[in-house]
Amino acid sequence: MSELAPLGVYVHWPYCARICPYCDFNVVRHRGAAEPAALARAIMADLEAQAALTGPRELVSIFFGGGTPSLMDPDWAAEIVQTAKRLWTPAGDLEITLEANPTDAEAHAFSAFAQSGVNRLSLGLQSLDNRALAFLGRNHDAAAGMRAAEAARAAFPRLSIDLIYARPGQTTEAWTAELKAALALGPEHVSPYQLTIEPGTAFHRAVRRGRFAPPDPESGAALFESTQGVLAEAGFDAYEVSNHARGEPARSRHNLVYWRGADYVGAGPGAHGRITVGGVRQATYAAPRPADYIGRVDAAGVGFESRAALSPREAAEERLLTGLRIAEGLPRGDLAALDIPTGRIAELVRLGLLADDPARIRATAAGRLVLDRLTAELAG
Repeated sequence: MSELAPLGVYVHWPYCARICPYCDFNVVRHRGAAEPAALARAIMADLEAQAALTGPRELVSIFFGGGTPSLMDPDWAAEIVQTAKRLWTPAGDLEITLEANPTDAEAHAFSAFAQSGVNRLSLGLQSLDNRALAFLGRNHDAAAGMRAAEAARAAFPRLSIDLIYARPGQTTEAWTAELKAALALGPEHVSPYQLTIEPGTAFHRAVRRGRFAPPDPESGAALFESTQGVLAEAGFDAYEVSNHARGEPARSRHNLVYWRGADYVGAGPGAHGRITVGGVRQATYAAPRPADYIGRVDAAGVGFESRAALSPREAAEERLLTGLRIAEGLPRGDLAALDIPTGRIAELVRLGLLADDPARIRATAAGRLVLDRLTAELAG
């Protein structure tokens, strides 16, 4: 086993064929080849510069997110993968994930991405209901989603699917049937997300205008419970609030980098990173506009718009936010800077929100339903 500290690499590819009405990520419309090609070169240069900051590390994951990285030229993905593997020491089980939309055009590139080194596909299925897909602004239908899942299983050893539920008017019966149909497509990992109305999105404006209303909290809770039941019965463990895996090997190693408080390099427009330099954890944020990001890399070597040292308390608060999301929780020692009174922890254990564990802070199933409250109680 390597003695080097683990490191993940997140690559943000911001281009999308269309902007989904629920999305609040840093995305832009897909452009011609000139800017994306320049962006791919800038990402590789950024990784070079950040490797000088992190020093030798064990590379445990590379994640291409967005945006829609499946719109990228697979040759660029291969070059980025090779760059990262050269700069850091790749783990023997290095996980390389690509997010993809299930359009036929993108599915046709799956084999090329597999040849570039990608070994795990995260497929944005979102729904198997055509009316729901139209409501969500997706540019594929259910049949295309099923074809993409089949193509992904043939091209990659690992498949994860994303689904959106708690849509307006959705019943637990309809959602249960839809979820079971999605599981029949053969994923090893499922990320079911409740539809959230984020400020600044088209859906936020639509709700404010009274065009539709999201489910009430009671309906949302019922849908959440049915999700947990269906997935547990199918052999998926809920290792994180919105992530379920068919056994430990199927868990997302990249997301565990975040949730376990390890370092990760963020490259690409608007990418966030957390790196430890000189024993101090630092938060990095890349310039969000592609042209600005490319310009910063050309001028300074890195695409950072900001880079700031976190205080011990800020680092502990982040650790609490991420660590409570996973079933394993986090070591109590990671929260020393918060100086949480033992009586407060004991009271949360008594209320059934925290597990009675002397070594770790772990939310119970009931606690994970009220994580915002639980986090606020512990952070003081």
